[in-house]
Amino acid sequence: MAAGFKRSKKMAARAKAVGTYEASLEFDVSEESLKRSIRAYEATVKKICVDGRPAHLPKVLVFDIETSPVLARVWGLWQQNVGLNQIKEDWFVMSYAAKWLGIDGVMYEDLRGVIDDTTKGHRDHSILSGIWNLLNDADIVVTQNGKKFDVKKLNARFVINGFQPPSAFKHIDTLVIAKRIFGFTSNKLEYMTDKLCTKYKKLKHGNFAGFELWKECLADNPEAWAEMEKYNKYDVLSLEELYEKLSAWDDRHPNFNLYTDAEGHTCRCGCTEFTRNGYAYTQVSKFQKYRCKNCGAETRGRINVFAKEEREGLNVNIYN
Repeated sequence: MAAGFKRSKKMAARAKAVGTYEASLEFDVSEESLKRSIRAYEATVKKICVDGRPAHLPKVLVFDIETSPVLARVWGLWQQNVGLNQIKEDWFVMSYAAKWLGIDGVMYEDLRGVIDDTTKGHRDHSILSGIWNLLNDADIVVTQNGKKFDVKKLNARFVINGFQPPSAFKHIDTLVIAKRIFGFTSNKLEYMTDKLCTKYKKLKHGNFAGFELWKECLADNPEAWAEMEKYNKYDVLSLEELYEKLSAWDDRHPNFNLYTDAEGHTCRCGCTEFTRNGYAYTQVSKFQKYRCKNCGAETRGRINVFAKEEREGLNVNIYN
């Protein structure tokens, strides 16, 4: 990197620590000149990518899968208990869509043209390698109901098809965030993206309503597969936008700074500007709070601002 970039990087770190005025004296420049250098540095940082990924982001994979139904022999339509010996064919993964957070383009695979191919033992073997590799590369994944559905379903198909476990990753589930923090009328992706998202919303079915889409894909109808692809991709695009709307509210959000080499603190949204916002308290400690100027997410420092003498004089509650 150029020397000017490195100098501006040091200016930004020092200004964050002591303020722009004190930093300008240390670097022997005017305060306005220092601020201009910092703004230019921050604009450059946002453009720098690692493996095509924005430098402030870990490898965050947003993904969604579509599965086939279980085919079974039954005697009725209402309150049927299906035994294992009534199953004609078990479910399998029909398609997946995925994208890296902050990078344009959605990756997609499905079983069109090969849905009846069982030469490798299982119908979905041909597309499982793709999603396995993506999960194996991810630091963090983002899903809607993925903790109960997508990840467990994939794990089942992975082990059945002889795959090893993918590398461990953190999991952000927007459904879990919605249930824990908000009181929406519905926590479904369709409802939340309709109310919160402006660019992408979950698609409604087009020419193939409801189950007809899955039925026609199982029959290898090219038009149905084209609709499934669009439907699956929009699930991911709208999910990414929904995550960006909700992430600032998530007080259990993974710390992205642990995954990068960037100096100083960068918010989960990529912003590097923060305001002091009061204090966070424990039974015996007091920490400075910071609010992101872009998304409003709150974080706190790790230095206890209570002096040792003050801490020694504190009593705490007794919990029985």
